[in-house]
Amino acid sequence: MQEATQLVTTGILTVPEDIFWLSLPEIKELLVTQQLDRTVIASRKEKFLHYAKLTPPRAMTREGEIITTKPGAQVPPGSLAGSPVSVGMVEGRARVILNLEQANMEKGDILVAPYTDPAWTPLFTMAAGLVTEVGGMMTHGSVVAREYGIPAVVGIDKATELIKDGTYIRVNGTEGYVELLHHFNSPESCCHSRE
Repeated sequence: MQEATQLVTTGILTVPEDIFWLSLPEIKELLVTQQLDRTVIASRKEKFLHYAKLTPPRAMTREGEIITTKPGAQVPPGSLAGSPVSVGMVEGRARVILNLEQANMEKGDILVAPYTDPAWTPLFTMAAGLVTEVGGMMTHGSVVAREYGIPAVVGIDKATELIKDGTYIRVNGTEGYVELLHHFNSPESCCHSRE
């Protein structure tokens, strides 16, 4: 960052963070030549924004085949079907978290996220349940949910769009679906059973 700040001072970079759009060999060359084709950074930023809008497939084989079949659970009308990965049923307030750095959860909330990885593990100590858009039986969220004994359903396409933050939901981790509750309970009257 010290080098990047110096490159901003000399007018080569616009902001220090632009350095992260370059590879290490490109940075080394830049430090020697003091010349940069700014279209490289602009092009990479544009590609990044494009890729950020793409929806990853629920599951892929190691050969790259995209699996599009839905789980076979019989779900109540209006429910969201996914894959059951940690048994039990829980009802509570959905906390839709798209970015870990902006996570705002309270104990008993149900974590709804695109996916989880090891950095998300501290949120599981507060979560009463888990819903993710991608994942399978052996993905991070599924394994940790089973270790913590919280119901979990994964592989629900567009879960973070269909489930609004603060909505009360019921997660059925045994059958593999999430119900959006049409009545809104207060947190005090919310049921947190883990049958």
